[in-house]
Amino acid sequence: MDRAQKERVVEELGQIFESSGVVVVAHYAGLTVAEMQDLRRRMREAGGAVRVAKNRLAKIALEGKPCAGIADFLTGMTVLAYSEDPVTAAKVVHAYAKENSKLEIVGGAMGENVLDVEGVKAVAAMPSREELIAQIVASIGAPAGNIAGAIGAPASNIAGILSTLEEREAA
Repeated sequence: MDRAQKERVVEELGQIFESSGVVVVAHYAGLTVAEMQDLRRRMREAGGAVRVAKNRLAKIALEGKPCAGIADFLTGMTVLAYSEDPVTAAKVVHAYAKENSKLEIVGGAMGENVLDVEGVKAVAAMPSREELIAQIVASIGAPAGNIAGAIGAPASNIAGILSTLEEREAA
């Protein structure tokens, strides 16, 4: 890799570190090519991406970035998983690491916050953006349904009383 290519990689990594909601660092020693492709596919389907880069270049790209604290995690064979959604990358990597013991989560970063392994697991347990939106919509819609039920209730009560009176008169 010549100097221009290295500069391009450092620039790309710098953009990743700045624009990502979460970056997860993991060791992938022992993963086969097929397993790595499976991880990449899962991450892509979820809206994230996986990047393998030389640790030295990643450390250079981290200089001056909010998540510069993860430089200590960049040792050995590391893979970077990242996504704009602050939960997606952590969820996918955590789920994959449960299935495949060769992928070992080392840590990560969420903005300026450096996460250890337990921190990444905690982020993975959080609801995603879409799940939060669905919960908000449901909580907004519930009162409207209750109001509609309350408005309709007196009419159904009156109808029930009238039918009971009719049955009494008929008997």
